Amino acid sequence: MPLDVQIGDIVRTRKPHACGGDRWRVYRVGADIGLRCLSCDRRIMLPRRKFERAVKAILRGDEAGGG
Repeated sequence: MPLDVQIGDIVRTRKPHACGGDRWRVYRVGADIGLRCLSCDRRIMLPRRKFERAVKAILRGDEAGGG
């Protein structure tokens, strides 16, 4: 069953990005998921299957805290 992810959600990944950040904001949802790194502002697109394996936690807008 696919994860319920929405635009604006903050996700934490299992492995950190090259800049050291592990928190991403979702900016596109569909067959591919668009993510923007909260540390360096880099944008990436991941196929949904790869995204679902990479995500560790989904934080909704209020739960995300100072990000």
